[in-house]
Amino acid sequence: MNAAPTLLSVEGLTKSYGGIHAVRGVSFALKAGEILALIGPNGAGKSTCFDMLNGQNVPDSGRIVLLGEDTAGEKPRAIWRLGVGRTFQITATFPTMTVRENVQVALVSFERQLFNLWGSTPKFERDEAGRLLELVGMAGYAERPCGELAYGDLKRLELAIALANQPKLLLMDEPTAGMAPRERIDLMRLTAQIAKEQSIGVLFTEHDMDVVFEHADRILVLNRGTLIAEGSPAEVRRNPQVRAIYLGEGLVYDARHREGASA
Repeated sequence: MNAAPTLLSVEGLTKSYGGIHAVRGVSFALKAGEILALIGPNGAGKSTCFDMLNGQNVPDSGRIVLLGEDTAGEKPRAIWRLGVGRTFQITATFPTMTVRENVQVALVSFERQLFNLWGSTPKFERDEAGRLLELVGMAGYAERPCGELAYGDLKRLELAIALANQPKLLLMDEPTAGMAPRERIDLMRLTAQIAKEQSIGVLFTEHDMDVVFEHADRILVLNRGTLIAEGSPAEVRRNPQVRAIYLGEGLVYDARHREGASA
């Protein structure tokens, strides 16, 4: 059996602002079908790192190879067209459009077409939009305006939109922010299932340790811009530096405690 291909390779990624190192020499890799979490306390450098990967920020030094292409300094749209999906901490949809139309806009953009809400283009990729909505459990909401959706449903819609460019790599910035605890678990369980079935690599940032330790295959821990730990959830849970600097003894995730609390 062949090893899964590497989708993302980061070497020595560095970014400073006025002499302050936001990210300092970060290196890691992500393979197809792998769920990789990037965690750390506030100010650890997670958002800066994410923005450099997505093209919203240019690194001072280091190398980013996405899907075989050196993308350091490339614009977000160029990176998206390579096959990199992205979800954001704050959802961004068109509230007066239907759920299906929001997905169609993404599909039209990927096919480099012009979207005309009052012309023939609402028919464009209608079936594919329906397929993506079915995939994320939103088919029953297809004709509803986005402005009527609950926040958890908006997050699932955002996932469908992120899948519109048939990504090989999915970047998710705080995907469960603002969601109820049960919704958080459900969304990440759905994401993990899709990722495994379609061999999509997922890199996500997250503050909810229940979500991280239940769904991540590996975890990266940043502190003050430096990668201080990397490994499986069990390895990170046992790491004394992680316990001291970030998680703390009382915050280390224990599945038995979580399940007992929710029983």
